[in-house]
Amino acid sequence: MFANYLIGLREGLEASLVVAMLVAYIVKLERRSLLPRLWAGVALAVLLSLGVGAFLQLTSQTLTFQAQEAFGGFMSLLAVALITWMIFWMAAHAKGIRAHLHGEVDKALLGGAWTLTIVAFVSVGREGLETALFLWAGINASGDTIEPILGAILGLATAVVIGIVIYRGAVRLNMARLFTWTGAGLIVVAAGVLAYGIHDLQEASILPGLNSLAFDVSAQVPPGSWYGTLLKGVFNFSPATTWLEFVAWWGYLIPTMFLYLRTIRRRPVATTIQETPVEAPSV
Repeated sequence: MFANYLIGLREGLEASLVVAMLVAYIVKLERRSLLPRLWAGVALAVLLSLGVGAFLQLTSQTLTFQAQEAFGGFMSLLAVALITWMIFWMAAHAKGIRAHLHGEVDKALLGGAWTLTIVAFVSVGREGLETALFLWAGINASGDTIEPILGAILGLATAVVIGIVIYRGAVRLNMARLFTWTGAGLIVVAAGVLAYGIHDLQEASILPGLNSLAFDVSAQVPPGSWYGTLLKGVFNFSPATTWLEFVAWWGYLIPTMFLYLRTIRRRPVATTIQETPVEAPSV
């Protein structure tokens, strides 16, 4: 549940901040009449994300067991690739996000009537598609129970609340630090999703080594126990882990975390996300 909460929080927070920046800038320009077009783009992006999630779930359910495992495995690998790219992109380009969005709005105001809708749709839709794919992979890796879905919903709800209070200037958050910690946490989650995807591909007979176990602690960590469930939910820990899963988990976690932390340490102070809230526009 916590892993999916973290996914929902991190991805939802990025989308919330994008919307907050767009709304604040439009209001500052005294173009409130354009807000319905912006919200229309946001709504379309949300619907697209929900549709992609539903498509992934329905598609996987209509396949044979082996095809389901293959589909889930490849989708998990794609989710890990996307989330890794997103984490490093945010770490390297945090400073320019606000200026980029403002520039896109300026172009939209010079364009057609619904160009702003397209800007909002693309800006939020990118985050939404990443969220849908990674949440789907995370929920499937955590198990078909209500807890992973509830965790994701709570994470998204928290992100929306944070976005609102930042927009209104009610709190000051160190966004650079928040994104740094959530990024590191997502790398751990992604390592688990990668290992789970590898296991799916082994189940589908695409990868070898399904019966070659690195360790089996099922007796000490029963999958149905509270601590087994906790380890599964947070780290996608499997009591019976194959050698390929074991190598994939550590082979992803160590170099990715090292490169991420090095990127964060080398990032000049000026390139961190501004620690002041999104300015609440004067009315």
